Parts: sequence; C-alpha cells; structure tokens
Amino acid sequence: MEYTTLGATGVEVSRLCLGCMNFGSEREWMVNDRAESVQLIHEAIDAGINFLDTANVYSYGESEEIVGEAIEAYDRDEVVVATKVFGEMRDGPNGSGLSRKHVIDQCEASLDRLGTDYVDLYQIHRWDEDTPIEETLAALDYLVETGRVRYIGASTMTAYQFTKALYTSDLEDLSRFTCMQPEYSAVARHEEANLLEVCEGEDVGVIPWSPLAGGFLTGKYERDEEPAAGTRGAASESVRSYFSPENWAVLDAVRAVAEECDATPAQVAVAWLLAQDVVTAPIVGPKTSAQLRDVLGAVELELTDEQVERIAAPKSPSYAPPG
Repeated sequence: MEYTTLGATGVEVSRLCLGCMNFGSEREWMVNDRAESVQLIHEAIDAGINFLDTANVYSYGESEEIVGEAIEAYDRDEVVVATKVFGEMRDGPNGSGLSRKHVIDQCEASLDRLGTDYVDLYQIHRWDEDTPIEETLAALDYLVETGRVRYIGASTMTAYQFTKALYTSDLEDLSRFTCMQPEYSAVARHEEANLLEVCEGEDVGVIPWSPLAGGFLTGKYERDEEPAAGTRGAASESVRSYFSPENWAVLDAVRAVAEECDATPAQVAVAWLLAQDVVTAPIVGPKTSAQLRDVLGAVELELTDEQVERIAAPKSPSYAPPG
C-alpha cells in the first residue's frame, strides 16, 4: 500500500479509502451480515488501508457501529476514521442539518456508535441552505478545540459555497476544511469544472466517492441489456443514469486499457483517478474479499499518459448544480 498526506495536514492516509456505506442492512445490495462486514474491514486494514469513511446516515448508524466493532481489534492510532453529519437521523425539528445543536449532538452520537473518543475526520455531508456557514464552522471548531475531532472536511457543494466556507474560516480564525469528498470518476467528471480547481488551489485533499460509478466501470453491465437482478444497476436509477453513449465509450476505453495492462476494468478505473494530481484517495466500496483484492491492485497499476488521456477523451466536463 502507498500512503500520502491529507491535503495540507501531516496526517498520513492510504491511497485507497475504505468506504463503509455498504456495511449495514438498509438496502438489499449491502453486506447485511455484520460478522462478514467486520471481517472485510479487517482484511482491508491488514492489507494496508488505514483510512475508513462512514456517515451517521448510513443504515441510520449501523455502519458506524460496524466500523466501531471492527477497529476494536487494532490500536486506535493505526486507523484514520472519517464520518459525516447532515442527513436526517430522526423525524421532527433538529433531526437533520448543520445547526450547532445538530452538529454537536450527532458528533456525540457518532462517537458512541464508533466506540471511540475522537473522530479523525468529521465532514459535512452536504451544504445546509438554512444554517449560516458561520454557525456550522463555529460548531466544528468547537469539536476540534475540545478534542472530539482532529480534522474537518466537506462533501458535494458548489465551488462558490466551498470557497465561501474556506474564506470564512480564514477571516474568523476557525478550523478550516482539510479535504473535500466529491463524486468523481472517469464517467462523472463534472467536478473538474466545479470543486477540483478550488481544492488544487487551496491545498485541500480530495477523496472521491463512487470511483467506479456504482459498478458501471467494473464492466459488469452491457449496452442494450437490463442489469441483472440483485445488482445496484437493477435497484438504483442513479446507476442506470450512467448508461449514456459517451459513458459507454469511456467504458470501452477502460476495457481496452485493462486488456493492454493485464488488469481488470475496476483496477484501471481507480488507477485513472490515482493518476489525477488533485486526488488523495478514492473511496472504494468492496462488498467481498474478491472485490477488495481486485481494487487493491489499482495502487500498483501505473497508466501511461496516453492511456489516461484515451480514457478521458469521450467526456467534456461541465457542471450544473443539482436541483
């Protein structure tokens, strides 16, 4: 395993981050068996992945509980644990968002579920239109100052919003976001026209989610064929949204490069991200030991400049705010 530093910090993280959204029972395609989930996390850590990413809303806290159970077998200093706050954790007032109340309450709840005294990286899962960013940043700064959180991060917002947050931290002398978690893959490159330029200019780490586009870039789906039952493609409209002519062209290039390199499409897709200078650690979400072993091979795979450009060629990145 290779390691790098997270943004402008000195904390060392593996070049792959283990995404833990799959561990829980909220969806049928998740790893519903807790012991199996814990074992897979152990395999990842033993293979050198020291960076784990979860969120309070993943199976409504169940993912955090599983992560907490898994890391009990290791010295706490050996792992970098990241979680997130924003989503709805209960019905009624103050059940979601980024108010000071919700941020601090949910941090305490996450610590309990994770069975730890501190979170290494605490991230806002989305931008909150109803809470001033100054309030949110002050709450996060309090968590850092009191030792509950080591670093703070953000995910999925406009470049303006992220820039405003960074400069507010500078002006108010508050803890600064050290990393950004955007969607980014060879078929989802809209952040090249939005957040990634800010991250590069501000020395912010980038830990992309969905580097395999919900499994599309593994090559398990085919043109003009319905996704097999039990796959995310069958269950998720968001995965099927990748089924466009230009994305099939990207997948064709990925498959061709995989054949040239004696690698799998998944390894090539993750290696393509690792070849982007702005990327710190893609968040990979294996559900089996075989998938984990496969994606680990991406770290050893070095693509040529021509191969990187060939995979990128079918796409022309542009950004449109969601809504």
